[in-house]
Amino acid sequence: MSGMRLRYFESEDILHLVLSEEPEWGSVEITPNITVELNEQGEVIGIEILEASRFLRDSLLESVQARVLRIPEFQPG
Repeated sequence: MSGMRLRYFESEDILHLVLSEEPEWGSVEITPNITVELNEQGEVIGIEILEASRFLRDSLLESVQARVLRIPEFQPG
């Protein structure tokens, strides 16, 4: 996807992933902190994440923990 870019607004802790510069026609709240922006055809053109630092921290920790738990050498017992 050409033109994709990431913007972070530190003072608001908002991460905005821009997939297309098309005008936003509407949006859908996926979770209380994640909104998907849509063009006129209903295609995703952007994603906005509120409380981004917490979201990324939690997502990364869950991913790392899941991988570590699947490694037999690190499982208890």
